[in-house]
Amino acid sequence: MNSFKGFVIKEFKQIYRDTRTLVVLFGMPVLMLLIFGFAIRNEVNNAKVGVLDLAKDEVSSVIIQKISASKAFQIHAYLTSYDEVEAYFREGDIKEIIVFEKDFARNLTRSGSATIQLITDATDPNLANIVQTYTNAIVGDYAQELNASSMPVVGIKVHSKMLYNEELASVNLFVPGLIAVILMLVSALMTSISITKEKEMGNMEILLVSPLKPNHIIIGKVLPYLVLSVVNVFTILVLAKFVFGVPFVGSYLLFFAESILFIVTALSLGVFISSVANNQQTAMMVSLVVLLLPTILLSGFIFPIKSMPIPLQVISNIIPAKWFLVIVRGIMLKGSGILIIWQETAILIGITLVFITLSLKKFKVRLQ
Repeated sequence: MNSFKGFVIKEFKQIYRDTRTLVVLFGMPVLMLLIFGFAIRNEVNNAKVGVLDLAKDEVSSVIIQKISASKAFQIHAYLTSYDEVEAYFREGDIKEIIVFEKDFARNLTRSGSATIQLITDATDPNLANIVQTYTNAIVGDYAQELNASSMPVVGIKVHSKMLYNEELASVNLFVPGLIAVILMLVSALMTSISITKEKEMGNMEILLVSPLKPNHIIIGKVLPYLVLSVVNVFTILVLAKFVFGVPFVGSYLLFFAESILFIVTALSLGVFISSVANNQQTAMMVSLVVLLLPTILLSGFIFPIKSMPIPLQVISNIIPAKWFLVIVRGIMLKGSGILIIWQETAILIGITLVFITLSLKKFKVRLQ
């Protein structure tokens, strides 16, 4: 019994002395609870909407004020004609455009009925449904106020129109997001583990004393993963189109160019992680915590970023998958060209250059 007691005490002491084990046991649950707790939101906050007020009367103005006063919405643009609708949606910021018919107040007074049209970006079907539900609730509440204050019963008809995903197919949301997750997993995680494995086995020392330069070693290690990731992109695209029926209305050439850029970004992250990690266990833990979880939760893959607290919205800006998702959904579902997604592309290029530079600086010519 004394031997067993001593063995258990020894195990506790061993865990206490191992910093990495303590981080996994206590740090990971706290971190996951904080990220999941703040990132998972079913409600909508500050969703950007546009208004096309063809009536410009007192009733439409009151409804616009009520929408603007709601925490769920932020009026981002006032349109002047239907011709501007497509352009605003292609930019990707606006989630819904609210259209008031001409003579809105007059129709409401004379016939007791007027029409509002809700045009929603349905590339994210869950968000589109929630945004329309919130708008309907605001309009419905105002109609009830009118009926309570006047003898004739009035009604405001709301007509809904979904763009880019009329069937509200959830696969159109998840497939583009899975492209980012899979590429990040294959490129960054596997690269970081591969290079740290060479360190653990002592092969890196042999490579460093060989005629190969450090940058040649890095390129040689990541090149196979670059090729395999491109094959994965092609495979995912074929499955998305022919198995899941996800539409593709943009340029295939631009899609593959942007995918290669994201792969290079993920590879540079993997190399950077391997340059600061001393073993495979550390590399895997850092990759999962720093890359995989944020890619799933903070990139807009599942939950709308605008509904998250401000600190998480700020952190999401440094997550490459966020910008890649905007690019992929824009190309696949909206047919966006480089003139529309150039900002996201430039941000990805900047992130890639930063991590390539850091990786080269961290990569030691001599192992310590």
